[in-house]
Amino acid sequence: METFLIRALQLILSLSILVFLHEFGHFFFSRLFKVRVDKFYMFFNPNFSLIRAKKINGKWQIRYFAKNVPANERPKHDANGDILHDSKGKTVYEPIPLNELSDDDWRKYPETTEWGIGWLPLGGYCKIAGMIDESMDKTLMAQVPQTWEYRSRPVWQRLPIIIGGVLVNFILALVIYSAVLFTWGKEYLPFENAKYGLNFSQTFLENGFKNGDNIIAIDGQTVEQRSDVIESILIDGKQNVTLWRDGQKVEIQLPSDIAQKVLASEELNLVSVRYPFVIEEVSAGSPAADAKLQQGDSIVGINGKHLFIFQDIAAELDASKNAKIEISYFRNGQLMQSELQVTENGKLGVGLKSPYQFFQTKKIEYGFFESIPAGISLGWETLSSYVKQFKLVFSKEGAKQLGGFGAIGKMFPKFWDWQIFWSMTALLSIILAFMNFLPIPALDGGYVLFLLYEMFTGRKPTDKFLEYAQTTGMLLLMALLIFANGNDIFRAIFK
Repeated sequence: METFLIRALQLILSLSILVFLHEFGHFFFSRLFKVRVDKFYMFFNPNFSLIRAKKINGKWQIRYFAKNVPANERPKHDANGDILHDSKGKTVYEPIPLNELSDDDWRKYPETTEWGIGWLPLGGYCKIAGMIDESMDKTLMAQVPQTWEYRSRPVWQRLPIIIGGVLVNFILALVIYSAVLFTWGKEYLPFENAKYGLNFSQTFLENGFKNGDNIIAIDGQTVEQRSDVIESILIDGKQNVTLWRDGQKVEIQLPSDIAQKVLASEELNLVSVRYPFVIEEVSAGSPAADAKLQQGDSIVGINGKHLFIFQDIAAELDASKNAKIEISYFRNGQLMQSELQVTENGKLGVGLKSPYQFFQTKKIEYGFFESIPAGISLGWETLSSYVKQFKLVFSKEGAKQLGGFGAIGKMFPKFWDWQIFWSMTALLSIILAFMNFLPIPALDGGYVLFLLYEMFTGRKPTDKFLEYAQTTGMLLLMALLIFANGNDIFRAIFK
């Protein structure tokens, strides 16, 4: 439960930062061009809001746990006083004149923005006056465009208003990457220093790799770390791998469909560094505590088998769930044995020393001015890699890997680490910018597509067309959201 809460808090904080700044990008350019912003909300607020505030006559008015301000509309009547209906029998509405509203009614002051925090932490929104968006304010759109509305602005002003969110998210990622590099630098373990070799997933083992191999190059290009392997094989489709195996160079040729096989297997840890099983801490009440194991003990055998690598011992423990085993371990240079009962999860109840403590890592440090171009470069590389990965979504195996909030939450560590948190936030900012720029109605990219059409043809799409496009886009996004989160639920229950 504690792990879930830590990950949930990291996810909510990260997305809150990203959504707020994304919507602020739209807000900034709207106000820059004197376009009114009706509402700016962090999180969604169906029916009521946790907090809503509005500046009226120079003073802030704040409401807590209050019902939302209703739309400024009323049924329209004909000359006989009867309510008007459209051709489909639906009631026709009209805006309520401001002079008919009471002084304490926030609708009487549309020139200032209503700020708020909703209760549903799934995003946020910036409602721009005169823009056909998810609010679908048909009553306002049926009126004559006003000078302070989005729809009355020329294309060169509407375009930055639309792309403002994506622009801010991408710039934010570059700033975060630069700050991370300046603060912590970049540290990783080069494969050449992994003296015990590498461990591979079952799919990789079935296609030519062996545990203990070390990767030298892929298609003749030297690789240094895990991310290089993933990008080269799964994204770039490279197949010729040069390995160091038992003191000799070995070449293996991967099948052309290796990426699809990996996706179908749903394996997460494809390549990892092999390292010794050395205890860092022992959990109270665990089998390890009952066996009197201590910090610094190094396990070197189970039931007479010579095993000292973490991955090999973990596999043996997994095969010995609920069983009593004999372990051999070194303590202060002396070989010792103990018996203990493995848990039903195949665990001993110990925490291990970090792999980095056994190998020589490579660390690059950046000064303030060096970190800026390095952060920009890292941001562009991350975007490029993500765009390449996106093609995998359109395969049957890739579609099954789509995940929602649960999958995103698992990307964060089980413990709070600010370096990882900010690196993950930068990555999510890149993803949010890219996904929002897709040419799908209801996303920023869909609006950009219609604006480009207007620029090149000189004809603006009708409001009715934009309404239909917006509805279609919202349905597509809702279906995608249900599918992605449905995958999370399915994996949680059946996997």
